[in-house]
Amino acid sequence: MDVNILKSVYFIGAGGIGMSALVRYFLSKGKKVGGYDRTPSELTEKLIEEGAAIHYEENAELISDDFRHPATTLVVYTPAVPDTHKELTYFRENGFEIHKRSQVLGMLTRAGKGLCVAGTHGKTTTSTMTAHLLHQSHVGCNAFLGGISKNYGTNLLLSDNSEYMVIEADEFDRSFHWLSPYISVITATDPDHLDIYGTKEAYLDSFRQYTSLIRPGGALIMRKGIELQPALQDGVRLYTYSKEEGDFHAENIRIGNGEIFFDYVSPLGNIKDIQLGVPVSINIENGVAAMALAQMSGVTGDEIKKGMASFRGVDRRFDFKIKNDKVVFLSDYAHHPSEIKQSILSMRALYRDKKLTAVFQPHLYTRTRDFYKDFADSLSLLDEVILVDIYPAREQPIPGVTSKLIYDHLRPGIEKSMYPKEEILDVLSKKDIEVLITLGAGDIDNYVPQICKLLNKR
Repeated sequence: MDVNILKSVYFIGAGGIGMSALVRYFLSKGKKVGGYDRTPSELTEKLIEEGAAIHYEENAELISDDFRHPATTLVVYTPAVPDTHKELTYFRENGFEIHKRSQVLGMLTRAGKGLCVAGTHGKTTTSTMTAHLLHQSHVGCNAFLGGISKNYGTNLLLSDNSEYMVIEADEFDRSFHWLSPYISVITATDPDHLDIYGTKEAYLDSFRQYTSLIRPGGALIMRKGIELQPALQDGVRLYTYSKEEGDFHAENIRIGNGEIFFDYVSPLGNIKDIQLGVPVSINIENGVAAMALAQMSGVTGDEIKKGMASFRGVDRRFDFKIKNDKVVFLSDYAHHPSEIKQSILSMRALYRDKKLTAVFQPHLYTRTRDFYKDFADSLSLLDEVILVDIYPAREQPIPGVTSKLIYDHLRPGIEKSMYPKEEILDVLSKKDIEVLITLGAGDIDNYVPQICKLLNKR
Protein backbone atom coordinates (compact mmCIF):
# COMPACT_ATOMS: atom_id res chain seq x y z
CA MET A 1 0.00 0.00 0.00
CA ASP A 2 1.21 3.50 -0.90
CA VAL A 3 1.47 5.53 2.32
CA ASN A 4 0.61 8.69 0.34
CA ILE A 5 -2.83 7.30 -0.61
CA LEU A 6 -3.59 6.41 3.00
CA LYS A 7 -5.96 8.68 4.87
CA SER A 8 -6.42 6.59 7.98
CA VAL A 9 -4.76 3.80 9.97
CA TYR A 10 -6.56 1.57 12.47
CA PHE A 11 -4.61 -0.36 15.12
CA ILE A 12 -5.88 -3.50 16.88
CA GLY A 13 -3.75 -3.66 20.03
CA ALA A 14 -2.85 0.05 19.84
CA GLY A 15 -1.38 0.21 23.36
CA GLY A 16 1.40 -2.33 22.82
CA ILE A 17 4.83 -0.77 23.13
CA GLY A 18 5.83 -1.61 19.54
CA MET A 19 2.41 -0.73 18.10
CA SER A 20 2.32 2.65 19.83
CA ALA A 21 5.50 3.76 18.02
CA LEU A 22 3.66 3.19 14.71
CA VAL A 23 0.57 5.01 16.06
CA ARG A 24 2.80 8.01 16.72
CA TYR A 25 4.52 7.67 13.33
CA PHE A 26 1.26 7.82 11.37
CA LEU A 27 -0.03 10.69 13.53
CA SER A 28 3.18 12.58 12.65
CA LYS A 29 2.36 11.99 8.96
CA GLY A 30 -1.02 13.69 9.39
CA LYS A 31 -3.13 10.51 9.08
CA LYS A 32 -6.33 9.82 11.02
CA VAL A 33 -5.34 7.22 13.59
CA GLY A 34 -7.60 5.13 15.78
CA GLY A 35 -7.89 1.69 17.25
CA TYR A 36 -8.69 -0.74 20.01
CA ASP A 37 -6.83 -1.93 23.08
CA ARG A 38 -8.01 -4.28 25.79
CA THR A 39 -7.25 -2.05 28.76
CA PRO A 40 -6.52 1.62 29.38
CA SER A 41 -2.93 2.42 30.32
CA GLU A 42 -0.70 5.45 30.78
CA LEU A 43 0.52 4.86 27.21
CA THR A 44 -2.95 4.65 25.61
CA GLU A 45 -4.02 7.81 27.46
CA LYS A 46 -0.95 9.61 26.07
CA LEU A 47 -1.77 8.40 22.55
CA ILE A 48 -5.31 9.77 22.93
CA GLU A 49 -3.85 13.13 24.03
CA GLU A 50 -1.62 13.04 20.93
CA GLY A 51 -4.65 12.61 18.65
CA ALA A 52 -5.43 8.88 18.38
CA ALA A 53 -9.06 7.75 18.82
CA ILE A 54 -8.74 4.62 20.99
CA HIS A 55 -11.51 2.61 22.66
CA TYR A 56 -11.39 -0.39 25.00
CA GLU A 57 -14.44 -2.46 24.05
CA GLU A 58 -14.12 -5.16 21.39
CA ASN A 59 -17.00 -4.01 19.21
CA ALA A 60 -17.02 -3.43 15.43
CA GLU A 61 -19.83 -0.87 15.83
CA LEU A 62 -17.39 1.41 17.67
CA ILE A 63 -15.18 1.73 14.56
CA SER A 64 -15.87 5.30 13.37
CA ASP A 65 -16.59 6.32 9.76
CA ASP A 66 -12.98 7.57 9.37
CA PHE A 67 -11.84 3.93 9.29
CA ARG A 68 -14.56 2.32 7.13
CA HIS A 69 -13.09 2.99 3.66
CA PRO A 70 -11.02 0.02 2.40
CA ALA A 71 -9.32 2.01 -0.37
CA THR A 72 -7.76 4.56 2.01
CA THR A 73 -7.52 2.71 5.36
CA LEU A 74 -4.70 0.47 6.54
CA VAL A 75 -5.38 -1.93 9.40
CA VAL A 76 -2.45 -2.96 11.62
CA TYR A 77 -2.70 -5.69 14.24
CA THR A 78 -0.46 -7.33 16.76
CA PRO A 79 0.01 -11.15 16.65
CA ALA A 80 -1.08 -11.27 20.31
CA VAL A 81 -4.67 -10.56 19.12
CA PRO A 82 -6.74 -13.75 18.58
CA ASP A 83 -8.07 -14.54 15.08
CA THR A 84 -11.61 -14.42 16.46
CA HIS A 85 -11.32 -10.73 17.42
CA LYS A 86 -14.60 -9.06 16.33
CA GLU A 87 -13.01 -5.93 14.88
CA LEU A 88 -10.32 -7.89 13.01
CA THR A 89 -13.11 -10.11 11.63
CA TYR A 90 -15.02 -7.02 10.42
CA PHE A 91 -12.00 -5.70 8.50
CA ARG A 92 -11.27 -9.13 6.99
CA GLU A 93 -14.85 -9.58 5.81
CA ASN A 94 -14.94 -6.13 4.21
CA GLY A 95 -11.83 -6.26 2.03
CA PHE A 96 -9.44 -4.03 3.99
CA GLU A 97 -5.67 -4.17 3.61
CA ILE A 98 -4.49 -5.75 6.88
CA HIS A 99 -0.87 -6.01 8.02
CA LYS A 100 0.97 -7.19 11.09
CA ARG A 101 3.02 -4.53 12.85
CA SER A 102 6.20 -6.23 11.61
CA GLN A 103 5.06 -6.02 7.98
CA VAL A 104 4.65 -2.25 8.32
CA LEU A 105 8.11 -1.98 9.89
CA GLY A 106 9.40 -4.07 6.97
CA MET A 107 8.02 -1.51 4.52
CA LEU A 108 9.81 1.23 6.43
CA THR A 109 13.15 -0.64 6.43
CA ARG A 110 12.92 -1.01 2.67
CA ALA A 111 12.40 2.76 2.34
CA GLY A 112 15.61 3.60 4.25
CA LYS A 113 18.63 1.93 5.84
CA GLY A 114 17.47 -0.32 8.66
CA LEU A 115 19.73 -0.63 11.71
CA CYS A 116 18.03 -3.63 13.31
CA VAL A 117 18.75 -5.14 16.72
CA ALA A 118 17.64 -8.77 17.18
CA GLY A 119 18.17 -11.24 20.02
CA THR A 120 16.44 -13.02 22.87
CA HIS A 121 17.37 -10.20 25.23
CA GLY A 122 19.24 -6.90 25.28
CA LYS A 123 17.59 -5.63 22.10
CA THR A 124 15.50 -2.83 23.63
CA THR A 125 18.39 -1.26 25.52
CA THR A 126 20.82 -1.72 22.61
CA SER A 127 18.43 -0.27 20.03
CA THR A 128 17.47 2.68 22.28
CA MET A 129 21.15 3.37 22.97
CA THR A 130 21.87 3.23 19.21
CA ALA A 131 18.99 5.61 18.49
CA HIS A 132 20.29 8.06 21.10
CA LEU A 133 23.83 7.93 19.70
CA LEU A 134 22.55 8.72 16.18
CA HIS A 135 19.86 11.21 17.20
CA GLN A 136 22.25 13.43 19.19
CA SER A 137 24.90 13.29 16.41
CA HIS A 138 25.09 14.99 13.03
CA VAL A 139 23.77 11.75 11.43
CA GLY A 140 20.28 11.63 12.99
CA CYS A 141 17.81 8.75 12.68
CA ASN A 142 14.25 7.56 12.74
CA ALA A 143 13.66 5.02 15.51
CA PHE A 144 10.84 2.61 16.36
CA LEU A 145 11.68 1.34 19.83
CA GLY A 146 10.39 -1.44 22.09
CA GLY A 147 10.58 0.75 25.19
CA ILE A 148 10.18 4.35 26.29
CA SER A 149 13.51 6.21 26.03
CA LYS A 150 14.18 8.14 29.23
CA ASN A 151 16.10 10.75 27.22
CA TYR A 152 13.11 11.58 25.03
CA GLY A 153 10.02 10.27 26.89
CA THR A 154 8.86 8.39 23.78
CA ASN A 155 9.44 5.23 21.72
CA LEU A 156 9.50 7.11 18.38
CA LEU A 157 12.23 9.41 17.05
CA LEU A 158 11.89 11.14 13.67
CA SER A 159 14.29 12.88 11.32
CA ASP A 160 13.50 14.71 8.08
CA ASN A 161 16.95 14.16 6.60
CA SER A 162 18.36 10.86 7.90
CA GLU A 163 17.97 7.65 5.91
CA TYR A 164 18.67 5.49 8.99
CA MET A 165 15.86 3.58 10.72
CA VAL A 166 16.66 2.03 14.11
CA ILE A 167 14.31 -0.89 14.67
CA GLU A 168 13.99 -3.59 17.31
CA ALA A 169 13.78 -6.86 15.38
CA ASP A 170 11.37 -9.08 17.32
CA GLU A 171 11.59 -12.84 16.87
CA PHE A 172 8.14 -13.50 18.39
CA ASP A 173 5.86 -15.04 15.75
CA ARG A 174 8.81 -14.79 13.29
CA SER A 175 8.03 -11.07 13.01
CA PHE A 176 11.62 -10.14 12.10
CA HIS A 177 11.37 -12.11 8.84
CA TRP A 178 9.44 -9.15 7.37
CA LEU A 179 12.42 -6.80 7.80
CA SER A 180 15.07 -5.83 5.29
CA PRO A 181 18.06 -4.85 7.51
CA TYR A 182 21.02 -2.84 6.26
CA ILE A 183 23.09 -3.58 9.38
CA SER A 184 21.94 -5.88 12.16
CA VAL A 185 23.18 -6.71 15.64
CA ILE A 186 22.25 -10.08 17.15
CA THR A 187 22.66 -9.99 20.94
CA ALA A 188 21.63 -13.51 21.99
CA THR A 189 19.95 -16.69 20.72
CA ASP A 190 18.94 -18.39 23.98
CA PRO A 191 15.76 -20.31 23.06
CA ASP A 192 12.46 -18.58 23.88
CA HIS A 193 8.88 -18.51 22.53
CA LEU A 194 8.80 -22.29 22.29
CA ASP A 195 4.99 -21.98 22.15
CA ILE A 196 5.61 -20.60 18.63
CA TYR A 197 8.76 -22.48 17.58
CA GLY A 198 8.36 -25.85 19.30
CA THR A 199 12.08 -26.67 19.44
CA LYS A 200 15.41 -24.96 20.04
CA GLU A 201 16.49 -25.99 16.52
CA ALA A 202 13.50 -24.23 14.93
CA TYR A 203 14.23 -21.13 17.02
CA LEU A 204 17.88 -21.04 15.87
CA ASP A 205 16.84 -21.69 12.26
CA SER A 206 14.56 -18.66 12.46
CA PHE A 207 17.56 -16.47 13.38
CA ARG A 208 19.58 -18.05 10.57
CA GLN A 209 16.81 -17.17 8.13
CA TYR A 210 16.75 -13.61 9.51
CA THR A 211 20.47 -13.18 8.77
CA SER A 212 19.80 -14.03 5.10
CA LEU A 213 17.63 -10.90 4.84
CA ILE A 214 20.53 -8.46 5.47
CA ARG A 215 21.14 -6.50 2.29
CA PRO A 216 24.35 -6.83 0.25
CA GLY A 217 26.64 -3.95 1.18
CA GLY A 218 25.45 -4.19 4.77
CA ALA A 219 26.77 -6.09 7.79
CA LEU A 220 25.97 -8.45 10.66
CA ILE A 221 27.47 -7.66 14.09
CA MET A 222 27.03 -10.89 16.06
CA ARG A 223 27.75 -11.40 19.74
CA LYS A 224 30.80 -13.64 20.01
CA GLY A 225 30.03 -17.13 21.28
CA ILE A 226 26.31 -17.26 20.53
CA GLU A 227 24.88 -20.40 18.98
CA LEU A 228 24.17 -19.35 15.39
CA GLN A 229 25.42 -20.21 11.91
CA PRO A 230 24.49 -17.14 9.85
CA ALA A 231 23.37 -17.49 6.22
CA LEU A 232 24.66 -14.20 4.81
CA GLN A 233 24.23 -13.05 1.23
CA ASP A 234 27.34 -12.24 -0.81
CA GLY A 235 28.55 -8.75 0.00
CA VAL A 236 27.43 -8.78 3.65
CA ARG A 237 30.30 -8.30 6.12
CA LEU A 238 30.42 -10.27 9.38
CA TYR A 239 31.78 -8.82 12.64
CA THR A 240 31.77 -10.10 16.22
CA TYR A 241 31.45 -8.22 19.49
CA SER A 242 31.24 -8.88 23.21
CA LYS A 243 32.24 -7.32 26.50
CA GLU A 244 35.89 -8.34 26.36
CA GLU A 245 36.62 -9.93 22.96
CA GLY A 246 35.63 -9.79 19.30
CA ASP A 247 36.11 -7.22 16.54
CA PHE A 248 34.34 -4.70 18.78
CA HIS A 249 34.95 -4.96 22.55
CA ALA A 250 35.86 -3.11 25.76
CA GLU A 251 39.24 -2.90 27.50
CA ASN A 252 40.51 -1.28 30.68
CA ILE A 253 37.09 -1.53 32.39
CA ARG A 254 36.86 0.51 35.61
CA ILE A 255 33.89 0.04 37.97
CA GLY A 256 33.63 2.03 41.20
CA ASN A 257 31.74 4.76 43.08
CA GLY A 258 28.63 3.97 41.05
CA GLU A 259 30.41 4.72 37.76
CA ILE A 260 31.73 2.64 34.85
CA PHE A 261 34.46 3.71 32.40
CA PHE A 262 36.14 1.66 29.67
CA ASP A 263 38.09 1.95 26.43
CA TYR A 264 36.22 0.95 23.25
CA VAL A 265 38.19 -1.17 20.76
CA SER A 266 37.01 -1.19 17.13
CA PRO A 267 38.36 -1.89 13.63
CA LEU A 268 36.93 1.54 12.73
CA GLY A 269 38.93 3.38 15.41
CA ASN A 270 39.28 3.05 19.19
CA ILE A 271 37.72 5.50 21.67
CA LYS A 272 39.23 5.97 25.13
CA ASP A 273 37.42 6.61 28.41
CA ILE A 274 33.81 5.86 27.48
CA GLN A 275 31.54 6.63 30.44
CA LEU A 276 28.29 4.68 30.77
CA GLY A 277 25.29 6.91 31.45
CA VAL A 278 23.52 3.91 33.00
CA PRO A 279 26.38 2.30 34.93
CA VAL A 280 25.49 -1.40 35.10
CA SER A 281 27.89 -4.01 33.79
CA ILE A 282 25.51 -5.52 31.20
CA ASN A 283 25.45 -2.10 29.50
CA ILE A 284 29.15 -2.43 28.67
CA GLU A 285 28.25 -5.15 26.18
CA ASN A 286 25.04 -3.42 25.03
CA GLY A 287 27.08 -0.24 24.61
CA VAL A 288 29.77 -1.94 22.51
CA ALA A 289 27.07 -3.16 20.07
CA ALA A 290 25.37 0.25 19.94
CA MET A 291 28.67 2.04 19.34
CA ALA A 292 29.52 -0.40 16.54
CA LEU A 293 26.21 0.41 14.80
CA ALA A 294 26.72 4.15 15.34
CA GLN A 295 30.32 4.09 14.07
CA MET A 296 29.32 2.14 10.96
CA SER A 297 26.63 4.79 10.31
CA GLY A 298 29.10 7.67 10.42
CA VAL A 299 28.78 8.94 14.00
CA THR A 300 32.11 10.47 15.10
CA GLY A 301 34.20 9.35 18.09
CA ASP A 302 33.48 12.57 20.02
CA GLU A 303 29.75 12.26 19.33
CA ILE A 304 29.78 8.63 20.51
CA LYS A 305 31.62 9.54 23.72
CA LYS A 306 29.18 12.35 24.48
CA GLY A 307 26.15 10.17 23.65
CA MET A 308 27.22 7.24 25.81
CA ALA A 309 27.66 9.51 28.84
CA SER A 310 24.30 11.24 28.31
CA PHE A 311 22.25 8.05 27.74
CA ARG A 312 19.61 7.82 30.49
CA GLY A 313 18.23 4.36 29.79
CA VAL A 314 14.82 2.89 29.05
CA ASP A 315 11.73 2.65 31.25
CA ARG A 316 11.66 -0.76 32.98
CA ARG A 317 15.12 -1.74 31.70
CA PHE A 318 17.42 -1.64 34.72
CA ASP A 319 15.37 1.36 35.75
CA PHE A 320 16.57 2.78 39.08
CA LYS A 321 13.62 4.23 41.01
CA ILE A 322 15.35 4.83 44.37
CA LYS A 323 19.08 5.03 44.95
CA ASN A 324 20.23 6.34 48.33
CA ASP A 325 22.23 5.28 51.37
CA LYS A 326 19.29 3.48 52.97
CA VAL A 327 17.71 1.58 50.08
CA VAL A 328 18.06 0.83 46.37
CA PHE A 329 15.03 -0.08 44.24
CA LEU A 330 14.87 -0.78 40.53
CA SER A 331 12.31 -2.09 38.06
CA ASP A 332 13.51 -4.48 35.35
CA TYR A 333 11.54 -6.01 32.46
CA ALA A 334 13.76 -9.14 32.47
CA HIS A 335 11.52 -12.15 31.84
CA HIS A 336 13.85 -14.83 30.39
CA PRO A 337 16.21 -16.85 32.63
CA SER A 338 19.34 -15.48 30.89
CA GLU A 339 18.15 -11.86 31.25
CA ILE A 340 17.34 -12.40 34.91
CA LYS A 341 20.78 -13.89 35.53
CA GLN A 342 22.48 -10.89 33.86
CA SER A 343 20.33 -8.46 35.82
CA ILE A 344 21.16 -10.08 39.16
CA LEU A 345 24.89 -10.37 38.37
CA SER A 346 24.97 -6.68 37.38
CA MET A 347 23.37 -5.77 40.72
CA ARG A 348 25.79 -8.03 42.60
CA ALA A 349 28.72 -6.19 40.96
CA LEU A 350 27.31 -2.84 42.13
CA TYR A 351 26.18 -3.88 45.62
CA ARG A 352 28.50 -6.65 46.76
CA ASP A 353 27.76 -6.37 50.48
CA LYS A 354 24.01 -5.76 50.35
CA LYS A 355 21.10 -8.17 50.62
CA LEU A 356 19.43 -8.61 47.21
CA THR A 357 15.67 -9.22 47.22
CA ALA A 358 13.53 -9.64 44.10
CA VAL A 359 9.81 -9.82 43.42
CA PHE A 360 9.40 -11.95 40.29
CA GLN A 361 6.24 -12.25 38.21
CA PRO A 362 6.66 -15.05 35.61
CA HIS A 363 5.40 -14.09 32.13
CA LEU A 364 3.37 -16.72 30.24
CA TYR A 365 2.40 -20.27 31.24
CA THR A 366 4.33 -21.79 28.32
CA ARG A 367 7.56 -19.97 29.17
CA THR A 368 7.24 -21.06 32.83
CA ARG A 369 6.56 -24.66 31.76
CA ASP A 370 9.54 -24.70 29.39
CA PHE A 371 12.10 -22.95 31.61
CA TYR A 372 11.06 -23.27 35.28
CA LYS A 373 14.34 -24.96 36.25
CA ASP A 374 16.36 -22.26 34.48
CA PHE A 375 14.31 -19.55 36.20
CA ALA A 376 15.00 -21.21 39.56
CA ASP A 377 18.76 -21.38 38.81
CA SER A 378 18.91 -17.68 37.90
CA LEU A 379 16.77 -16.52 40.84
CA SER A 380 18.89 -18.64 43.20
CA LEU A 381 21.66 -16.02 42.75
CA LEU A 382 19.56 -13.74 44.97
CA ASP A 383 19.39 -13.67 48.76
CA GLU A 384 15.59 -13.58 48.79
CA VAL A 385 12.91 -14.38 46.18
CA ILE A 386 9.27 -13.34 46.42
CA LEU A 387 7.19 -15.02 43.69
CA VAL A 388 3.77 -13.85 42.53
CA ASP A 389 1.32 -15.58 40.19
CA ILE A 390 2.07 -16.04 36.47
CA TYR A 391 1.03 -13.16 34.18
CA PRO A 392 -0.97 -14.92 31.42
CA ALA A 393 -0.84 -12.21 28.69
CA ARG A 394 -2.38 -13.91 25.65
CA GLU A 395 -2.50 -17.45 27.13
CA GLN A 396 -5.00 -19.71 28.88
CA PRO A 397 -3.84 -21.54 32.06
CA ILE A 398 -2.01 -24.87 31.67
CA PRO A 399 -2.88 -27.50 34.33
CA GLY A 400 -0.05 -27.92 36.84
CA VAL A 401 1.87 -24.85 35.64
CA THR A 402 2.12 -22.25 38.41
CA SER A 403 4.84 -20.19 40.08
CA LYS A 404 5.28 -23.08 42.52
CA LEU A 405 7.25 -24.97 39.84
CA ILE A 406 9.96 -22.30 40.17
CA TYR A 407 9.55 -22.03 43.96
CA ASP A 408 10.15 -25.77 44.45
CA HIS A 409 13.43 -25.69 42.46
CA LEU A 410 15.10 -22.71 44.18
CA ARG A 411 18.38 -23.55 45.91
CA PRO A 412 18.18 -24.93 49.46
CA GLY A 413 18.57 -22.25 52.12
CA ILE A 414 17.39 -19.28 50.06
CA GLU A 415 14.73 -17.05 51.63
CA LYS A 416 11.63 -17.63 49.52
CA SER A 417 7.91 -16.96 49.59
CA MET A 418 4.85 -16.86 47.30
CA TYR A 419 1.96 -14.40 47.41
CA PRO A 420 -0.85 -13.07 45.22
CA LYS A 421 0.43 -9.83 43.67
CA GLU A 422 -2.35 -7.89 45.42
CA GLU A 423 -0.59 -8.61 48.75
CA ILE A 424 2.86 -7.48 47.64
CA LEU A 425 2.76 -4.03 49.27
CA ASP A 426 1.73 -5.50 52.61
CA VAL A 427 4.48 -8.15 52.33
CA LEU A 428 7.20 -5.59 51.52
CA SER A 429 6.09 -3.26 54.33
CA LYS A 430 7.15 -5.95 56.84
CA LYS A 431 10.56 -6.69 55.28
CA ASP A 432 13.97 -5.21 55.89
CA ILE A 433 14.89 -4.18 52.34
CA GLU A 434 18.42 -3.16 51.26
CA VAL A 435 18.30 -3.71 47.48
CA LEU A 436 14.97 -4.57 45.83
CA ILE A 437 14.30 -5.51 42.18
CA THR A 438 10.92 -6.10 40.56
CA LEU A 439 11.39 -8.52 37.67
CA GLY A 440 9.01 -9.44 34.86
CA ALA A 441 7.27 -8.28 31.68
CA GLY A 442 3.72 -8.39 33.08
CA ASP A 443 1.81 -5.86 35.18
CA ILE A 444 4.04 -6.01 38.26
CA ASP A 445 5.25 -2.61 37.09
CA ASN A 446 1.85 -1.14 38.07
CA TYR A 447 2.93 -1.53 41.71
CA VAL A 448 6.19 0.40 41.29
CA PRO A 449 4.84 3.87 42.30
CA GLN A 450 3.32 2.44 45.51
CA ILE A 451 6.52 0.49 46.29
CA CYS A 452 8.48 3.74 45.85
CA LYS A 453 6.15 5.50 48.29
CA LEU A 454 6.50 2.66 50.78
CA LEU A 455 10.32 2.56 50.64
CA ASN A 456 10.73 6.34 50.70
CA LYS A 457 8.92 6.48 54.05
CA ARG A 458 11.74 4.53 55.72
